[in-house]
Amino acid sequence: MDNVFVMNHPLIQHKISLIRKKETGTNEFRRLIEEIAILMGFEALRDLPMEEVEVETPMEKCMTPMLSGRKLAVVPVLRAGLGMVSGITTLVPSAKIGHIGLYRDPETHEPKEYYCKLPDPIEERLTVLVDPMLATGGSAVAAVDFVKQHGGKKIKCMFIIAAPEGLKRLHEAHPDVQIYIGHLDRELNENAYICPGLGDAGDRIFGTK
Repeated sequence: MDNVFVMNHPLIQHKISLIRKKETGTNEFRRLIEEIAILMGFEALRDLPMEEVEVETPMEKCMTPMLSGRKLAVVPVLRAGLGMVSGITTLVPSAKIGHIGLYRDPETHEPKEYYCKLPDPIEERLTVLVDPMLATGGSAVAAVDFVKQHGGKKIKCMFIIAAPEGLKRLHEAHPDVQIYIGHLDRELNENAYICPGLGDAGDRIFGTK
């Protein structure tokens, strides 16, 4: 599929295997999520716009490339997406941070919005939506909808684990959005959890049940 990128880097795959293990504790899980976000972000941000600027080295003045345009917007889907933010801001410390709050209806499994705050002007920024899991795709589609409704035009999505069902739904709803995935898992189960997956990412990041 166009605009879909599945990461195959050995370091990403190794760290994903570690977060799958049920005995991986909160502290290590949180650290690994951040490290995976750094590695995925390094690849996902390879097309950031550049401009030549003049700097003075200890030897001479020269023209050298630096990031150009409005600062990047990192937008986690609450709450689990918060675990990936520090990884992206490690790469781009000047990034602005927005938030989209969604919860999944336990009966329909469809997303409900409870919060949306985006950096302004969002239409002039590259928006990177982050969420560890892409399950049914409902929350991801809704999050991209919100960004576009606020004027966002250039959007990338980053997920550490994805189910084929969610990937198909997101890509069909927003074919213009670049989707970066750490690993494409087998399927969703009857409760709409990713299998083999890694359980509830939010609970494992924040130590809740």
